Amino acid sequence: MTELYGASVVLRTAVAEDVPALAAIRATPEVRERWRGEEDLAAEVAADLEDPDVRCLTVRHEGRIVGMIQWYSEDEPDYRHAGIDLFLDPSVHGIGLGTEAVRTLAAHLVDDHGYRRLVIDPAADNAAAIRCYRKVGFREVGVMRQYEKGADGTWHDGLLMDLLADELVRR
Repeated sequence: MTELYGASVVLRTAVAEDVPALAAIRATPEVRERWRGEEDLAAEVAADLEDPDVRCLTVRHEGRIVGMIQWYSEDEPDYRHAGIDLFLDPSVHGIGLGTEAVRTLAAHLVDDHGYRRLVIDPAADNAAAIRCYRKVGFREVGVMRQYEKGADGTWHDGLLMDLLADELVRR
């Protein structure tokens, strides 16, 4: 089981016992707007934890699960990199936990797994997420037009951001 320690967060491999807390966070309107989901969010979260191509970690703050951060890898040697996704409970938005979670995972991916490049792809209109990722060292690569379908059925732009290992802001 992986446990990673940041200044204010602990990232731990997500397990089945974490599903109810993670599903409750996914059900909040602010998170559901970005992560969407069907009626049975617990089943979706449980399926995410079983996906062999994605590593899911709970984000814990002061002993409480406040979100999930996940990563995946492209292992083709000529394109090798890792990607990150994150959601947090709206009750902890704006206090730096997202930045700390992304920084902690990014350092792990660079230092322990040897990735030289990381990517993240927030919605182009998600200014708070973009600010968070910039603080860690991610830079905008470009807008991916009509990248994902929103809950309203219309297509929305995404922003591709990347980080090279030597650009990681470790603080």
